[in-house]
Amino acid sequence: MLQIRLHGRGGQGVVTAAEMLSLSAFLEGHYAQAFPSFGSERTGAPVVAYARIDDKEIRTHEPILKPNAVVVQDRTLLGAVDVFSGIDPNGYAIINSADPAEVIVPELVKALPAGHVLTVPATDFAMQKIGRPLPGAPMLAALAAATGVFKLESVQKSFQTRYPGKVGDANAETAALAYNYIINLKNGGANA
Repeated sequence: MLQIRLHGRGGQGVVTAAEMLSLSAFLEGHYAQAFPSFGSERTGAPVVAYARIDDKEIRTHEPILKPNAVVVQDRTLLGAVDVFSGIDPNGYAIINSADPAEVIVPELVKALPAGHVLTVPATDFAMQKIGRPLPGAPMLAALAAATGVFKLESVQKSFQTRYPGKVGDANAETAALAYNYIINLKNGGANA
C-alpha cells in the first residue's frame, strides 16, 4: 500500500489534491481513499490530507503516521510543521519550490535515496496556466513522475472530470509542465 500525506495551507486545494490523487489511482484500477485532517479551518492555516493507494481493498482509515510519500504544497510549512515526520526511509518527498532540494532540505536529501527528494515550481506553473496559486495538479503530476505509481494522464483526467472545460484543461496543462520538469530532473537535468 502506498500511503501519501499532503501538507499545505487552507485555500491551496490540499483536500482537493488528495481527492484527485485517489481518483487518479481509481482510474487506473487501484483501490484508493482520501481524507482531510483539519485544525483551524481558515485560509492560510496548515492543512493535512491523506491518500492511500493499493491493489486490494483498503480497510484502515486512520491518519498516516508513516508515509511512503510526502507532498508539501507550501514551502513555508518546512519551518513551522514537522512535515516529514515518520517518512519511510525509502520514501519520496515532493516540495513546491523553485529552489533545489539540496538547498532547502539538505538533511532530508542525505537521508533518503538519491532522486527521492524533489522540488517543483508548482505555484509558478499554476500561475502561468490557471492564473491562481493552486499547485494541486502539478504537485500530483510531480508525484506521479517521481514514483511511477500512476500516470500523468490519470492526473489530467481526474482534474478534467472534476472541473470540465477551461479550468480542467488548465490544470491538465500545469500537470504536464510539472511531470516533464520532474522527468527532466530524474534524467540528469537541473532545476531551471
